[in-house]
Amino acid sequence: MRDEDVFWEGAAQGQLLVQKCADCGLFRHPPAPMCSRCQSVNVEVVECSGKAKVLSWLLSKHPTRPDDSPRMVVRLQLDEGTYLVANLQGVELDDMEFGMPVEIFFQELNGFSLPQCRPAQGVAA
Repeated sequence: MRDEDVFWEGAAQGQLLVQKCADCGLFRHPPAPMCSRCQSVNVEVVECSGKAKVLSWLLSKHPTRPDDSPRMVVRLQLDEGTYLVANLQGVELDDMEFGMPVEIFFQELNGFSLPQCRPAQGVAA
């Protein structure tokens, strides 16, 4: 089994699964065979809450084949401390804010269940 298989199997079930070092507790994504902090190969798989905050963003436009509509691509810090890149839905460029709270959900695209995010419900930025 490849390190990333657990993530994709979880995504197919609507779960955000990430690795956690069984020795020092560091959450990590993308998956890796060894902990970058303590070099342990002992790993646990943990389901994350799906809550995160926006660290950075860009409006993605394909240079030669424009999308039907541009996508907002964001770098997120999950509440568990590790990072994820996803498409943000439901927010215009002018409304983007550093630290904006979002929630992860999964959407079927071209046969894959991919993590997406949207503004968190009932949370002020």
